[in-house]
Amino acid sequence: MALESNERPNRPIAKFESMLKTDDIYFFDAEDFEDIIHHYLNNGKIALAKKAIKIGLQQHPDSTELKLLNIEVLVFENQLDIAEQHLDELQILDATNEEIFIQRANIYSKKDNHEAAVALLNQALDLAENSFDIHSLLGMEYLFMDDFKLAKESFMRCVSFDEHDYSSLYNVIYCFEFLEDHEGAIVYLNDYLERNPYCEVAWHQLGKQYMYKKMHTEALAAYDFAIISDDTFIGAYFEKGKVLEKMGKYNEAIENYEATIKMEDPTSHAYLRIGKCHEKLQNDDMAKYYYYHTVHEDPLLDKGWLAITDFYYRRENYTKALYYVNKALNIDGENPLYWKKCAYINAALKKYDQADFAFKQAVDLGNYELKTWLNWADVVLNNEDATSALQILAQGQEFYPENAELKYKTAGFHLANNDIINGRISLMDALKLDLQKLPLFFEEFPQYTKSDWVLKAVEKAEKSSK
Repeated sequence: MALESNERPNRPIAKFESMLKTDDIYFFDAEDFEDIIHHYLNNGKIALAKKAIKIGLQQHPDSTELKLLNIEVLVFENQLDIAEQHLDELQILDATNEEIFIQRANIYSKKDNHEAAVALLNQALDLAENSFDIHSLLGMEYLFMDDFKLAKESFMRCVSFDEHDYSSLYNVIYCFEFLEDHEGAIVYLNDYLERNPYCEVAWHQLGKQYMYKKMHTEALAAYDFAIISDDTFIGAYFEKGKVLEKMGKYNEAIENYEATIKMEDPTSHAYLRIGKCHEKLQNDDMAKYYYYHTVHEDPLLDKGWLAITDFYYRRENYTKALYYVNKALNIDGENPLYWKKCAYINAALKKYDQADFAFKQAVDLGNYELKTWLNWADVVLNNEDATSALQILAQGQEFYPENAELKYKTAGFHLANNDIINGRISLMDALKLDLQKLPLFFEEFPQYTKSDWVLKAVEKAEKSSK
Protein backbone atom coordinates (compact mmCIF):
# COMPACT_ATOMS: atom_id res chain seq x y z
CA MET A 1 0.00 0.00 0.00
CA ALA A 2 1.37 3.42 -0.95
CA LEU A 3 2.06 5.72 1.97
CA GLU A 4 0.24 9.01 2.27
CA SER A 5 2.42 12.17 2.07
CA ASN A 6 2.07 12.87 5.80
CA GLU A 7 3.29 9.36 6.60
CA ARG A 8 6.61 9.99 4.88
CA PRO A 9 6.96 13.79 4.89
CA ASN A 10 10.60 13.82 3.81
CA ARG A 11 10.12 11.63 0.75
CA PRO A 12 9.57 14.51 -1.76
CA ILE A 13 12.66 16.30 -0.42
CA ALA A 14 14.81 13.16 -0.64
CA LYS A 15 13.48 12.46 -4.13
CA PHE A 16 14.17 16.06 -5.20
CA GLU A 17 17.75 15.99 -3.87
CA SER A 18 18.33 12.64 -5.57
CA MET A 19 17.16 14.22 -8.82
CA LEU A 20 19.66 17.08 -8.42
CA LYS A 21 22.51 14.60 -7.89
CA THR A 22 21.68 12.36 -10.86
CA ASP A 23 20.46 15.01 -13.35
CA ASP A 24 17.35 12.86 -13.88
CA ILE A 25 14.02 14.64 -14.21
CA TYR A 26 11.26 13.52 -11.83
CA PHE A 27 7.70 14.79 -11.82
CA PHE A 28 6.27 16.28 -8.61
CA ASP A 29 2.81 17.56 -7.75
CA ALA A 30 2.64 21.34 -7.28
CA GLU A 31 1.89 20.71 -3.60
CA ASP A 32 5.08 18.65 -3.30
CA PHE A 33 7.07 21.52 -4.76
CA GLU A 34 5.46 23.89 -2.24
CA ASP A 35 6.51 21.58 0.64
CA ILE A 36 10.04 21.29 -0.76
CA ILE A 37 10.39 25.06 -1.18
CA HIS A 38 9.00 25.80 2.29
CA HIS A 39 11.44 23.28 3.75
CA TYR A 40 14.42 25.00 2.15
CA LEU A 41 13.20 28.50 3.00
CA ASN A 42 12.62 27.53 6.64
CA ASN A 43 16.15 26.14 6.82
CA GLY A 44 17.74 29.15 5.12
CA LYS A 45 18.74 27.19 2.01
CA ILE A 46 17.79 29.89 -0.47
CA ALA A 47 19.78 28.51 -3.43
CA LEU A 48 18.01 25.14 -3.20
CA ALA A 49 14.64 26.88 -2.78
CA LYS A 50 15.30 28.84 -5.98
CA LYS A 51 16.17 25.63 -7.86
CA ALA A 52 12.94 24.02 -6.66
CA ILE A 53 10.96 27.11 -7.72
CA LYS A 54 12.53 27.09 -11.18
CA ILE A 55 11.85 23.39 -11.80
CA GLY A 56 8.42 23.66 -10.18
CA LEU A 57 7.35 26.47 -12.50
CA GLN A 58 8.65 24.54 -15.50
CA GLN A 59 6.39 21.61 -14.53
CA HIS A 60 3.47 23.74 -13.26
CA PRO A 61 3.65 27.11 -15.09
CA ASP A 62 0.12 28.10 -14.00
CA SER A 63 0.60 27.45 -10.27
CA THR A 64 -0.24 30.66 -8.39
CA GLU A 65 1.28 29.31 -5.17
CA LEU A 66 4.64 28.61 -6.82
CA LYS A 67 4.62 32.05 -8.43
CA LEU A 68 3.96 33.61 -5.03
CA LEU A 69 6.84 31.65 -3.51
CA ASN A 70 9.07 32.96 -6.30
CA ILE A 71 7.93 36.49 -5.44
CA GLU A 72 8.64 35.85 -1.75
CA VAL A 73 12.24 34.96 -2.60
CA LEU A 74 12.59 38.01 -4.84
CA VAL A 75 11.39 40.23 -1.98
CA PHE A 76 13.79 38.51 0.41
CA GLU A 77 16.66 39.25 -2.01
CA ASN A 78 15.51 42.89 -2.37
CA GLN A 79 14.62 42.49 -6.05
CA LEU A 80 11.57 44.60 -5.34
CA ASP A 81 10.87 46.01 -8.81
CA ILE A 82 10.85 42.54 -10.40
CA ALA A 83 8.67 41.24 -7.55
CA GLU A 84 6.15 44.05 -8.15
CA GLN A 85 6.00 43.26 -11.87
CA HIS A 86 5.16 39.62 -11.09
CA LEU A 87 2.54 40.73 -8.57
CA ASP A 88 0.91 43.00 -11.17
CA GLU A 89 0.65 40.02 -13.55
CA LEU A 90 -0.77 37.76 -10.82
CA GLN A 91 -3.32 40.31 -9.65
CA ILE A 92 -4.86 40.46 -13.13
CA LEU A 93 -5.41 36.68 -12.94
CA ASP A 94 -6.41 36.43 -9.27
CA ALA A 95 -7.46 39.74 -7.69
CA THR A 96 -8.85 38.12 -4.52
CA ASN A 97 -5.73 36.26 -3.40
CA GLU A 98 -4.74 37.69 -0.01
CA GLU A 99 -1.13 36.51 -0.49
CA ILE A 100 -0.70 39.08 -3.27
CA PHE A 101 -1.57 41.86 -0.82
CA ILE A 102 0.71 40.34 1.81
CA GLN A 103 3.68 40.32 -0.57
CA ARG A 104 2.93 43.89 -1.66
CA ALA A 105 2.88 44.81 2.04
CA ASN A 106 6.27 43.15 2.47
CA ILE A 107 7.65 45.25 -0.37
CA TYR A 108 6.34 48.48 1.16
CA SER A 109 7.73 47.41 4.53
CA LYS A 110 11.15 46.90 2.92
CA LYS A 111 10.84 50.44 1.56
CA ASP A 112 10.05 51.73 5.10
CA ASN A 113 6.55 52.73 4.04
CA HIS A 114 4.88 50.99 6.96
CA GLU A 115 1.60 52.91 6.72
CA ALA A 116 1.08 51.56 3.18
CA ALA A 117 2.06 48.07 4.36
CA VAL A 118 -0.60 48.25 7.10
CA ALA A 119 -3.25 49.35 4.59
CA LEU A 120 -2.43 46.39 2.31
CA LEU A 121 -2.43 43.92 5.20
CA ASN A 122 -5.86 45.17 6.23
CA GLN A 123 -7.03 44.50 2.67
CA ALA A 124 -5.57 41.01 2.95
CA LEU A 125 -7.53 40.54 6.19
CA ASP A 126 -10.80 41.22 4.35
CA LEU A 127 -9.96 38.44 1.89
CA ALA A 128 -8.39 35.85 4.17
CA GLU A 129 -10.11 32.89 5.77
CA ASN A 130 -7.20 32.30 8.14
CA SER A 131 -5.96 35.67 9.40
CA PHE A 132 -3.47 34.45 12.03
CA ASP A 133 -0.30 35.20 10.03
CA ILE A 134 -1.65 38.54 8.85
CA HIS A 135 -2.23 39.77 12.40
CA SER A 136 1.35 38.79 13.21
CA LEU A 137 2.63 40.79 10.23
CA LEU A 138 0.43 43.74 11.25
CA GLY A 139 1.90 43.58 14.74
CA MET A 140 5.42 43.82 13.33
CA GLU A 141 4.48 46.78 11.10
CA TYR A 142 3.00 48.61 14.10
CA LEU A 143 6.23 47.93 16.00
CA PHE A 144 8.18 49.51 13.13
CA MET A 145 5.87 52.52 13.47
CA ASP A 146 6.36 52.63 17.28
CA ASP A 147 2.61 52.19 17.70
CA PHE A 148 2.86 49.78 20.61
CA LYS A 149 -0.84 49.94 21.47
CA LEU A 150 -1.97 48.65 18.07
CA ALA A 151 0.96 46.21 17.93
CA LYS A 152 -0.13 44.79 21.28
CA GLU A 153 -3.70 44.34 20.02
CA SER A 154 -2.48 42.54 16.88
CA PHE A 155 -0.29 40.13 18.82
CA MET A 156 -3.10 39.54 21.32
CA ARG A 157 -5.25 38.36 18.39
CA CYS A 158 -2.49 35.94 17.43
CA VAL A 159 -2.44 34.51 20.95
CA SER A 160 -6.23 34.21 20.90
CA PHE A 161 -5.93 32.14 17.69
CA ASP A 162 -3.15 29.95 19.11
CA GLU A 163 -2.42 30.09 22.83
CA HIS A 164 0.83 28.21 22.24
CA ASP A 165 2.17 30.97 19.99
CA TYR A 166 4.83 32.01 22.48
CA SER A 167 6.51 34.35 20.01
CA SER A 168 3.35 36.48 19.91
CA LEU A 169 2.95 36.16 23.69
CA TYR A 170 6.46 37.56 24.16
CA ASN A 171 5.61 40.40 21.79
CA VAL A 172 2.43 41.23 23.73
CA ILE A 173 4.44 41.52 26.95
CA TYR A 174 7.15 43.52 25.16
CA CYS A 175 4.48 46.05 24.16
CA PHE A 176 3.10 46.23 27.70
CA GLU A 177 6.64 46.85 28.98
CA PHE A 178 7.38 49.55 26.43
CA LEU A 179 4.12 51.26 27.40
CA GLU A 180 5.25 50.88 31.05
CA ASP A 181 1.93 49.19 31.76
CA HIS A 182 3.17 46.48 34.10
CA GLU A 183 -0.21 46.31 35.83
CA GLY A 184 -1.84 45.60 32.47
CA ALA A 185 0.73 42.89 31.72
CA ILE A 186 0.07 41.26 35.10
CA VAL A 187 -3.69 41.22 34.49
CA TYR A 188 -3.21 39.84 30.95
CA LEU A 189 -0.82 37.08 32.07
CA ASN A 190 -2.99 36.05 35.02
CA ASP A 191 -5.95 35.81 32.67
CA TYR A 192 -3.86 33.74 30.24
CA LEU A 193 -2.72 31.46 33.08
CA GLU A 194 -6.32 30.84 34.13
CA ARG A 195 -6.66 29.05 30.79
CA ASN A 196 -3.11 27.66 30.64
CA PRO A 197 -2.06 26.99 34.25
CA TYR A 198 1.02 24.94 33.30
CA CYS A 199 2.57 27.40 30.85
CA GLU A 200 6.10 27.97 32.15
CA VAL A 201 6.68 30.80 29.65
CA ALA A 202 3.74 32.81 31.02
CA TRP A 203 4.75 32.19 34.67
CA HIS A 204 8.28 33.33 33.82
CA GLN A 205 7.00 36.52 32.20
CA LEU A 206 4.64 37.14 35.12
CA GLY A 207 7.58 36.90 37.52
CA LYS A 208 9.44 39.54 35.53
CA GLN A 209 6.45 41.89 35.69
CA TYR A 210 6.24 41.47 39.45
CA MET A 211 9.94 42.29 39.65
CA TYR A 212 9.35 45.57 37.78
CA LYS A 213 6.82 46.37 40.51
CA LYS A 214 9.29 45.28 43.24
CA MET A 215 6.75 42.66 44.35
CA HIS A 216 9.41 40.13 45.30
CA THR A 217 7.20 37.60 47.09
CA GLU A 218 4.80 37.42 44.14
CA ALA A 219 7.70 37.16 41.68
CA LEU A 220 9.19 34.30 43.67
CA ALA A 221 5.86 32.44 43.59
CA ALA A 222 5.59 32.95 39.81
CA TYR A 223 9.07 31.53 39.21
CA ASP A 224 8.26 28.59 41.49
CA PHE A 225 5.20 27.82 39.35
CA ALA A 226 7.34 28.11 36.21
CA ILE A 227 9.71 25.51 37.68
CA ILE A 228 6.79 23.26 38.70
CA SER A 229 5.53 23.48 35.11
CA ASP A 230 8.99 22.65 33.72
CA ASP A 231 11.70 21.65 36.19
CA THR A 232 14.37 22.05 33.48
CA PHE A 233 13.48 25.70 32.74
CA ILE A 234 16.87 27.30 33.34
CA GLY A 235 15.59 30.87 32.90
CA ALA A 236 13.17 30.44 35.81
CA TYR A 237 15.93 29.20 38.14
CA PHE A 238 18.15 32.11 37.15
CA GLU A 239 15.44 34.74 37.65
CA LYS A 240 14.42 33.13 40.93
CA GLY A 241 18.04 33.46 42.03
CA LYS A 242 17.97 37.17 41.23
CA VAL A 243 14.80 37.64 43.31
CA LEU A 244 16.33 35.80 46.26
CA GLU A 245 19.41 38.00 45.91
CA LYS A 246 17.22 41.10 46.08
CA MET A 247 15.59 39.69 49.21
CA GLY A 248 19.01 39.14 50.83
CA LYS A 249 18.63 35.33 50.75
CA TYR A 250 22.06 34.79 49.25
CA ASN A 251 22.52 31.10 50.07
CA GLU A 252 19.19 30.21 48.45
CA ALA A 253 20.09 32.37 45.47
CA ILE A 254 23.37 30.47 45.08
CA GLU A 255 21.45 27.16 45.09
CA ASN A 256 19.30 28.35 42.17
CA TYR A 257 22.26 29.67 40.18
CA GLU A 258 24.08 26.39 40.77
CA ALA A 259 21.01 24.53 39.49
CA THR A 260 21.42 26.25 36.13
CA ILE A 261 25.07 25.18 35.99
CA LYS A 262 24.17 21.54 36.71
CA MET A 263 21.50 21.49 34.00
CA GLU A 264 23.55 23.03 31.21
CA ASP A 265 27.09 24.09 30.45
CA PRO A 266 28.15 26.75 32.99
CA THR A 267 27.58 30.34 31.92
CA SER A 268 29.67 33.35 32.86
CA HIS A 269 26.52 35.15 34.04
CA ALA A 270 25.73 32.39 36.55
CA TYR A 271 29.31 32.45 37.87
CA LEU A 272 29.12 36.24 38.18
CA ARG A 273 25.91 36.15 40.22
CA ILE A 274 27.27 33.41 42.48
CA GLY A 275 30.40 35.50 43.04
CA LYS A 276 28.32 38.54 44.01
CA CYS A 277 26.29 36.45 46.47
CA HIS A 278 29.45 35.11 48.11
CA GLU A 279 30.82 38.64 48.39
CA LYS A 280 27.62 39.73 50.14
CA LEU A 281 28.09 36.78 52.52
CA GLN A 282 31.68 38.00 53.06
CA ASN A 283 33.04 34.75 51.63
CA ASP A 284 35.86 36.65 49.95
CA ASP A 285 37.81 33.63 48.74
CA MET A 286 34.70 32.08 47.18
CA ALA A 287 33.74 35.41 45.65
CA LYS A 288 37.17 35.71 44.00
CA TYR A 289 36.99 32.08 42.88
CA TYR A 290 33.71 32.67 41.01
CA TYR A 291 34.70 36.07 39.64
CA TYR A 292 37.82 34.56 38.08
CA HIS A 293 35.70 31.67 36.78
CA THR A 294 33.44 34.29 35.18
CA VAL A 295 36.21 35.86 33.09
CA HIS A 296 37.76 32.46 32.36
CA GLU A 297 34.43 31.27 30.95
CA ASP A 298 33.95 34.48 28.95
CA PRO A 299 37.03 36.72 28.73
CA LEU A 300 34.98 39.28 26.76
CA LEU A 301 32.39 39.77 29.50
CA ASP A 302 33.34 43.25 30.65
CA LYS A 303 30.98 43.00 33.64
CA GLY A 304 33.14 40.17 34.95
CA TRP A 305 36.26 42.31 34.88
CA LEU A 306 34.31 45.16 36.49
CA ALA A 307 33.17 42.85 39.30
CA ILE A 308 36.80 42.00 40.05
CA THR A 309 37.66 45.71 39.86
CA ASP A 310 34.97 46.57 42.41
CA PHE A 311 36.06 43.69 44.63
CA TYR A 312 39.59 45.10 44.92
CA TYR A 313 38.43 48.74 45.00
CA ARG A 314 36.24 48.08 48.04
CA ARG A 315 39.26 46.54 49.75
CA GLU A 316 41.41 49.56 48.81
CA ASN A 317 43.73 47.44 46.69
CA TYR A 318 43.80 50.17 44.04
CA THR A 319 46.73 48.78 42.05
CA LYS A 320 44.86 45.55 41.28
CA ALA A 321 41.62 47.47 40.76
CA LEU A 322 43.35 49.62 38.10
CA TYR A 323 44.70 46.53 36.34
CA TYR A 324 41.23 44.98 36.07
CA VAL A 325 39.32 48.13 35.14
CA ASN A 326 41.70 48.47 32.20
CA LYS A 327 40.66 44.95 31.18
CA ALA A 328 37.02 46.12 31.12
CA LEU A 329 37.97 49.25 29.16
CA ASN A 330 39.83 47.16 26.58
CA ILE A 331 36.55 45.36 25.89
CA ASP A 332 34.22 48.38 26.03
CA GLY A 333 36.13 51.64 25.78
CA GLU A 334 32.91 53.55 25.09
CA ASN A 335 31.38 52.87 28.50
CA PRO A 336 31.34 56.05 30.65
CA LEU A 337 30.82 54.02 33.85
CA TYR A 338 34.15 52.24 33.32
CA TRP A 339 35.98 55.50 32.68
CA LYS A 340 34.45 57.01 35.82
CA LYS A 341 35.59 53.99 37.83
CA CYS A 342 39.04 54.31 36.26
CA ALA A 343 39.13 57.98 37.30
CA TYR A 344 38.29 57.21 40.94
CA ILE A 345 40.95 54.50 41.09
CA ASN A 346 43.63 56.75 39.60
CA ALA A 347 42.63 59.53 42.01
CA ALA A 348 43.00 57.10 44.94
CA LEU A 349 46.48 56.26 43.62
CA LYS A 350 47.20 60.02 43.33
CA LYS A 351 47.73 59.62 39.59
CA TYR A 352 45.97 62.89 38.91
CA ASP A 353 46.90 63.23 35.23
CA GLN A 354 45.40 59.82 34.47
CA ALA A 355 42.36 60.57 36.64
CA ASP A 356 41.84 63.87 34.80
CA PHE A 357 41.97 62.06 31.44
CA ALA A 358 39.56 59.35 32.64
CA PHE A 359 37.01 61.89 33.94
CA LYS A 360 37.21 63.75 30.62
CA GLN A 361 36.51 60.49 28.75
CA ALA A 362 33.55 59.76 31.03
CA VAL A 363 32.04 63.20 30.42
CA ASP A 364 32.69 63.05 26.67
CA LEU A 365 30.80 59.75 26.63
CA GLY A 366 27.79 61.25 28.40
CA ASN A 367 28.38 60.91 32.13
CA TYR A 368 27.07 64.20 33.53
CA GLU A 369 26.44 63.15 37.14
CA LEU A 370 26.88 65.84 39.79
CA LYS A 371 29.58 63.81 41.59
CA THR A 372 31.55 63.51 38.35
CA TRP A 373 31.92 67.31 38.08
CA LEU A 374 32.73 67.71 41.77
CA ASN A 375 35.33 64.94 41.86
CA TRP A 376 36.86 65.85 38.51
CA ALA A 377 37.36 69.41 39.74
CA ASP A 378 39.05 68.08 42.92
CA VAL A 379 41.42 65.96 40.84
CA VAL A 380 42.42 68.89 38.63
CA LEU A 381 42.94 71.16 41.65
CA ASN A 382 45.13 68.46 43.23
CA ASN A 383 47.10 68.65 40.00
CA GLU A 384 47.63 72.36 40.82
CA ASP A 385 45.49 73.67 37.98
CA ALA A 386 42.90 75.86 39.72
CA THR A 387 41.89 77.60 36.49
CA SER A 388 40.92 74.32 34.78
CA ALA A 389 39.20 73.14 37.97
CA LEU A 390 37.02 76.27 37.94
CA GLN A 391 36.21 75.71 34.27
CA ILE A 392 35.05 72.18 35.10
CA LEU A 393 32.80 73.50 37.88
CA ALA A 394 31.40 76.09 35.46
CA GLN A 395 30.56 73.26 33.03
CA GLY A 396 28.88 71.39 35.84
CA GLN A 397 26.77 74.43 36.68
CA GLU A 398 25.40 74.42 33.14
CA PHE A 399 23.82 71.04 33.99
CA TYR A 400 23.00 71.88 37.63
CA PRO A 401 22.42 75.66 37.75
CA GLU A 402 20.59 75.47 41.11
CA ASN A 403 23.07 73.22 42.87
CA ALA A 404 24.63 74.76 45.97
CA GLU A 405 27.46 72.20 46.26
CA LEU A 406 28.95 73.34 42.97
CA LYS A 407 28.68 76.98 44.09
CA TYR A 408 30.32 76.35 47.49
CA LYS A 409 33.16 74.47 45.82
CA THR A 410 33.52 77.24 43.23
CA ALA A 411 33.79 79.79 46.05
CA GLY A 412 36.47 77.75 47.78
CA PHE A 413 38.45 77.26 44.57
CA HIS A 414 38.35 80.99 43.79
CA LEU A 415 39.63 81.73 47.28
CA ALA A 416 42.35 79.09 46.92
CA ASN A 417 43.32 80.85 43.71
CA ASN A 418 43.52 84.19 45.62
CA ASP A 419 40.52 85.55 43.72
CA ILE A 420 38.73 87.08 46.72
CA ILE A 421 36.12 89.02 44.72
CA ASN A 422 34.79 86.03 42.73
CA GLY A 423 35.12 83.87 45.84
CA ARG A 424 32.79 86.20 47.78
CA ILE A 425 30.32 86.43 44.90
CA SER A 426 30.17 82.61 44.55
CA LEU A 427 29.78 82.14 48.31
CA MET A 428 26.90 84.63 48.43
CA ASP A 429 25.22 82.77 45.54
CA ALA A 430 25.70 79.45 47.34
CA LEU A 431 24.24 80.79 50.60
CA LYS A 432 21.17 82.02 48.73
CA LEU A 433 20.71 78.62 47.06
CA ASP A 434 21.04 76.44 50.18
CA LEU A 435 22.21 77.75 53.54
CA GLN A 436 21.91 74.26 55.04
CA LYS A 437 24.85 73.01 52.97
CA LEU A 438 27.28 75.55 54.43
CA PRO A 439 28.91 72.82 56.60
CA LEU A 440 30.16 71.22 53.35
CA PHE A 441 32.07 74.42 52.60
CA PHE A 442 33.59 74.60 56.09
CA GLU A 443 34.49 70.91 55.96
CA GLU A 444 36.37 71.30 52.69
CA PHE A 445 37.80 74.76 53.43
CA PRO A 446 38.20 74.86 57.24
CA GLN A 447 40.51 77.88 57.03
CA TYR A 448 37.44 80.09 56.49
CA THR A 449 35.40 78.92 59.50
CA LYS A 450 36.54 81.97 61.52
CA SER A 451 36.89 84.45 58.67
CA ASP A 452 35.10 87.70 59.55
CA TRP A 453 33.72 88.39 56.09
CA VAL A 454 32.49 84.79 55.75
CA LEU A 455 30.73 84.92 59.11
CA LYS A 456 29.13 88.26 58.22
CA ALA A 457 27.95 86.85 54.87
CA VAL A 458 26.44 83.86 56.69
CA GLU A 459 24.74 86.13 59.26
CA LYS A 460 23.26 88.24 56.45
CA ALA A 461 22.01 85.13 54.62
CA GLU A 462 20.43 83.79 57.82
CA LYS A 463 18.53 87.02 58.39
CA SER A 464 17.24 87.22 54.83
CA SER A 465 16.05 83.58 54.99
CA LYS A 466 13.83 84.21 58.04
